[in-house]
Amino acid sequence: MVNIIYIHSHDTGRYVQPYGHAIPTPRIQRLAEEGALFRRAFCANPTCSPSRACLLTGQWAHSCGMGGLVNRGWSLPHPERLLPVFLREAGYQTVRTGIQHVVKDPQEGGYERIEGGDGGDRGAALRAASFIAESHDRPFFLDVGFGATHRKGEGFDGPPEGIEHADPRYVRPPDPLPDTAETRADMALYVDSARTLDSLVGTVLDAVDANGLRESTLIVCTTDHGLAFPRMKCNLTDHGMGVMLILRGPGGFVGGQVVDGLVSHIDLFPTVCDVAGLAVPQWLQGVSLCPLVGGAESVRDAVYGEINYHVCYEPQRALRTDRWKYIRRLHERVRPVLPDCDDGLSKDYLVANGWSEREEPEERLYDVLYDPHETHNVAADPACADVLEEMRQRLQKWREETGDPLLSEPVFMPPETAQIADPDARSPRSAPAYSARAFLGVD
Repeated sequence: MVNIIYIHSHDTGRYVQPYGHAIPTPRIQRLAEEGALFRRAFCANPTCSPSRACLLTGQWAHSCGMGGLVNRGWSLPHPERLLPVFLREAGYQTVRTGIQHVVKDPQEGGYERIEGGDGGDRGAALRAASFIAESHDRPFFLDVGFGATHRKGEGFDGPPEGIEHADPRYVRPPDPLPDTAETRADMALYVDSARTLDSLVGTVLDAVDANGLRESTLIVCTTDHGLAFPRMKCNLTDHGMGVMLILRGPGGFVGGQVVDGLVSHIDLFPTVCDVAGLAVPQWLQGVSLCPLVGGAESVRDAVYGEINYHVCYEPQRALRTDRWKYIRRLHERVRPVLPDCDDGLSKDYLVANGWSEREEPEERLYDVLYDPHETHNVAADPACADVLEEMRQRLQKWREETGDPLLSEPVFMPPETAQIADPDARSPRSAPAYSARAFLGVD
């Protein structure tokens, strides 16, 4: 009997202690030291609902049909493909505490029990711990969702009770941002929220140990996408697609292993099947990660990513190999779509310094060996022409094989209920919401 506990957070990227950042998250660090840390894990779509839908269906976003956010009118077209539905049909008890962001109707999520109640993230952690302490006569899948590192307005959750706020004088901003008083202050707020997340994760892990379930429980700890900072979340660079991913438990995910192979969120569903001894459903597009802790150096030679809708419509596609990143813009707008970036001190600083006037090329090619922060686009460099053409062809092949609707249709069709914002608005909160179909001229 293998239990699965899926712990997930909003907007954390890889900005936790075991990825080398000066952000005190000792419980997540210990989890990495006891399990397996994946250094190059990527989400399939760096926006909230589509990212989670990809992970829980084992499919790319356009394949599972999840184009945008649940809170803006989207919902997964095929909830029967969700991992909790699959596991419930296989005899698992499926339970959720905390946030979900995949289906409008929570009853479609595949959960036998939804442990709701007051107390926010802390309440969710305590309810998860209470469930773990119950007697279990069958294996369980426990989904524990936290929002601590998601911006609350322009800020974040504070640090755990009794812990002082991070001092912005000694904080390093995220890699894509300049080191200024504004970005340091913004990052200090994130550091506080990460420490809160760490405490919540610790509550769940303590319950596993206190009830003697460590050896029989696979822990999956991850996040949906990059930080809610400019040029991170909602971007197809590694700053947006890169995610923390730690597994601990049966299947060989033990011993403090550090894995450098490329992996995608869509690989988690087949990994769970592998560990639990279940036949994989035919719709899965990912591969099991178990070989990576059994001696294999890689299980895939590339990961793919996409964006369709967030607050606005901003379709893009990306291919990432060991050496190269290729990003293709599929919309006509050349300047930043500001409402797709969460408001905050860092955004204010960049906008005040002309960010809204900077242009984005249709194609971007980065040599991530020599340019790991993806700042120098070499798509127009004649020396990279062969690489560019190869990446174009590989991306095209992937889109064809996975049925990308934008190969044959002008628009990734939104549902009747979908709402999008005016891309010329400064802020997602001030931008008026429109019927997506009417705004895009598809009604």
